[in-house]
Amino acid sequence: MSSHEAASAESPDNKLDTGFFGHPQGLSTLFFTEMWERMSYYGMRALLVLFMTASLQEEGLAFTVATATAIYGLYTGAVYFLGLPGGWIADRLLGGQRTVWYGGIIIMLGHIVLAIPAQSTFFIGLILVAMGTGLLKPNISAMVGQLYSSEDVRRDSGYAIYYMGINIGSVIGYMVCGYFMENVGWHWAFGAAAVGMAIGLVQYRMTLGNIEGVGDKPSHPLSPAGSKNAWLAIGAVLAATAAIVALTYAGVIVIEPVTLAQYVAVAFTVIFLGYYGYIYFAGDLDEGEKKKLWALFLVCVASACFWSGFEQAGSSLNLFAQDYTDRVIAGFTVPTAWFQSSNSFFIIILSPFFAALWINLAKRMITPSYSLKCAIGLIIMATGFIVMFFASQYAAQGLKVAPMWLITTYFLHTVGELCLSPVALSAVSKLSPKRFAGQMMGIFVLTYSIGNIISGLLAGNFDPEQVDQIPNLYLQISLFGIGVGILILLFSFRAKIWEGQTQQPTA
Repeated sequence: MSSHEAASAESPDNKLDTGFFGHPQGLSTLFFTEMWERMSYYGMRALLVLFMTASLQEEGLAFTVATATAIYGLYTGAVYFLGLPGGWIADRLLGGQRTVWYGGIIIMLGHIVLAIPAQSTFFIGLILVAMGTGLLKPNISAMVGQLYSSEDVRRDSGYAIYYMGINIGSVIGYMVCGYFMENVGWHWAFGAAAVGMAIGLVQYRMTLGNIEGVGDKPSHPLSPAGSKNAWLAIGAVLAATAAIVALTYAGVIVIEPVTLAQYVAVAFTVIFLGYYGYIYFAGDLDEGEKKKLWALFLVCVASACFWSGFEQAGSSLNLFAQDYTDRVIAGFTVPTAWFQSSNSFFIIILSPFFAALWINLAKRMITPSYSLKCAIGLIIMATGFIVMFFASQYAAQGLKVAPMWLITTYFLHTVGELCLSPVALSAVSKLSPKRFAGQMMGIFVLTYSIGNIISGLLAGNFDPEQVDQIPNLYLQISLFGIGVGILILLFSFRAKIWEGQTQQPTA
């Protein structure tokens, strides 16, 4: 997903490197580093809302659901947003290798802080994890691409293997951290995430020789003076962040999470529209490029709406699993977080089928537009909340519902994700004006942030004190997603023409 993937600089001899399942040995280094980082990220993420809403007697924070889900949305939104400066730091200052290393260390420190049984350090831990992830995530993804020359046909399958590592790591995280949460304690679960990241760092350092020459230097380094000014600016931002945190803890500044999330959602949307408009109107684009941007805009709208529903997995659906799902199977109580692993299992199982689907459709000269595929993905995801509408009606009657309701919802969400997520990334790379390709990927990543924050705000309406209102919440999310999906679907017939536009010769 990185917007900062640099061209490969390896020699043709690297094509002979088949040390990891026929791929360069460096892929194993990045595969396992990312696997353990995702273990720590998803393992901890599965705990957040549950920990924040748990009572003080349960050693939680006793936040309201609205507050907890707003914080969750801000955190997950910040993770994606901070990938933009993280990629810039690698490109201009440190190079990918060192940025990934320092990012992993910061992530590990964040999890260690979260593992401290003290409420006062909770937000410091969250900030550290978000900052570290912003440094590591975009750059390790970019380094995968740098393992291959531009002519190497193994690149796509290399990313498929790498993507498998992401899902294996997430399953491990859900299983390990979820078990510790239920059977040992919150802070032991946070500590398990720290151990996972530590394992990733150790293997990264020990196998660093596998990626020698890959991301070891900035691709577009600043001048010495520019570098000095950049570090001063970064230092000023960090100092300002530390000051705000200190003043908040001292009670001088009072931050209301729900209000803050609303303002941040508006700010990210304004930034997205402003930058998109700047490229459209001031980018010296020809008519064909402008029409492609209209087609890409539909994909961006679908993406933001999709993630606003999909990311209910860590908030309202997580709470539903904890409070209203019968988790006892054959005498064993299934940890709440384990339900979220359904998504990763379904991705591992279904990904090959969807890859074959698009290929076979293309062979039959059937090529749906990007926006049509994304609209279908959004609608399928939204139908998952129709399932939850019926499930929550049983819950409103005081009944515990069978696990299959949630698993069916996660299945539909995964099918929607496979229709939309890889297609949207492909759309950005194909429809963006070539001279703005990196910037357009950065703008597109903002749709993840916007969707995550909106998701947290929507989940704030999940009120355990008013169970009878929960069906209405899921129905609203479903109708909104289906409605937007239908609108995009109607525009997609025109968008197919826009996507096919080529540059017209000038007089």
